[in-house]
Amino acid sequence: MKMDTTKRLERLVERYGNGGLERRTFLGLIAAAGASAGIMTRWSGTALAAVSEVRFDGWGGIVSEALRKHAFDPYEAKTGRTVVEGTFGDEIDVLTKVKASEPGALHVIHSSGIEWYKRYADLGFTSVINEANVPNLKYVMTALIEPFRKVTPEGLSAAPYDYGTTGIAYNTKYISKEEAEELGANLLIKPELKGKIGALDQMSTRVWYGALQTGQDPNNIEDIDAVWAKAREQRELVKKYWGSGAELMDLLSREEIVVTDGWSGRIAHLQQEGFPIGYLDPPNSMAWMEDMLILKGAPMAECEELVNFMLEPDVAIAVAEGQNYPPALDPTKVTLTEKIKNLPAFDPTGTMKNLTFADPNYWAAHFDEWEKQWNRIAKGA
Repeated sequence: MKMDTTKRLERLVERYGNGGLERRTFLGLIAAAGASAGIMTRWSGTALAAVSEVRFDGWGGIVSEALRKHAFDPYEAKTGRTVVEGTFGDEIDVLTKVKASEPGALHVIHSSGIEWYKRYADLGFTSVINEANVPNLKYVMTALIEPFRKVTPEGLSAAPYDYGTTGIAYNTKYISKEEAEELGANLLIKPELKGKIGALDQMSTRVWYGALQTGQDPNNIEDIDAVWAKAREQRELVKKYWGSGAELMDLLSREEIVVTDGWSGRIAHLQQEGFPIGYLDPPNSMAWMEDMLILKGAPMAECEELVNFMLEPDVAIAVAEGQNYPPALDPTKVTLTEKIKNLPAFDPTGTMKNLTFADPNYWAAHFDEWEKQWNRIAKGA
């Protein structure tokens, strides 16, 4: 009997976590079910703990600072719930943590867009958002939401939040705008800059730029061996492979490197600080969107409330200005500030047609194979 009750409680907790039960109904049901088995305290304690705080994992640095100041602190003041923050430098790390954690241990991830969304969905880690609880989705660009709906037609598990590009940052004391525009992606493999070049230690970026350097479509690579040849060529020229936004900014600000692929928002921050850094998005430069992904097993109602609060136009605009990435808000529906309009990668049309995003199906089909090969090349193979 006790085992049957335990299973029933597990099902109730899962329903509650997925948004299928209101909190009051849930607590009443576990009280009735748990009393006969003498385990009311354990289950109600879990439920109450789940709604007293929301766990959020993000990118750290200026991104986390902007979210804490403009989103999390006001949310905590409004709701009385705590946002417990974790950070990561690479989404492979956080996916590994998700795989190793009990369901419900991690709640919301500031995730890297549609190709990663598909990976989480394929692994069974996505939830289903009750969109009635996130009415501010109406402000988000349709062009950003639709790719997520195609991956999980049964319902969204994430809300698009911001976007940017991985373009080329260069020190204007050593490299002119004209030279950068002339060489484009090949600036990252210019032999004369050996020992002053940086690069993101990430397979997708290395493959993307290798495709550009060999004149190929990053979403339809016909000669992957040529791409790996460019990765090896660059490895011999690179001073440092960086792994976080903070490291990227440090390398450029100290002039340890003078050119690198880099994230548009981090480069914008350096420019605002007065560093002589130019930024170029070569043709078919890598564009990406980030989303607030609610994981399976998370307390859905509370996570939905947090995401909805983060999508409030005033909140999303303040966060965007703080982290230097344009918000996912549709500029035809929401009046954005001049600072946002001047950010790298900003699309005033709300259509995203001027940006090139990774095809999630294509990249998912090759991810594991390419990841293994890049790890071998990075180690000198």
